[in-house]
Amino acid sequence: MKIKDGFILRQVASSNIVVPIGNAQVSFNGIMTLNEVGTLVWKKLEEGCDRQGLIDAVTAEYDVDAQTAGKDIDIYIEKLRQKGLIED
Repeated sequence: MKIKDGFILRQVASSNIVVPIGNAQVSFNGIMTLNEVGTLVWKKLEEGCDRQGLIDAVTAEYDVDAQTAGKDIDIYIEKLRQKGLIED
């Protein structure tokens, strides 16, 4: 999985915000602010990380088991898909 071209992550004050650029500005309505875990996952997706790699990154960084991390990541990935932000 990977973040589609046309979306970047920027830090504004103390918030991490997804910013559409180029043609993505036309199709992406709204704003998306990411929390600390969401930012970690986003950065891994920028690298083209797969589901297991995302789970490994989250469990290495936070006190959470793989099953819980996997469920939360699945929910987050589905939200990103619905917004048209990732490609498989």
